[in-house]
Amino acid sequence: MAYPRMYYMSFSLLPPSLSLLLISSFIYSGVRTGSTIYPPLPSNIFHSGASIHLSIFSLHIAGMSSILRAIYFISTIIYMHHKNFTMHKIPLLLSSILIT
Repeated sequence: MAYPRMYYMSFSLLPPSLSLLLISSFIYSGVRTGSTIYPPLPSNIFHSGASIHLSIFSLHIAGMSSILRAIYFISTIIYMHHKNFTMHKIPLLLSSILIT
């Protein structure tokens, strides 16, 4: 593990994200947007309450967790390899995560 605190931080951001998403479904009768989190614009019943703000904030926290986890994984690939472990000998999973 190259940066264990970064890994812990990425993991510890997921429960607050999930709890905010669950709380947002109970405030003001839910988010009412659908799976794309895109409110219906032609209707007059778009939702501008606190629930949509909580759900968007929850998605931002989950995104930060994902970015931290990707940085951790890439730094582990780069800094924690054997001396004869060249880029041509890296397994396919590691090289695909490193490229994407």
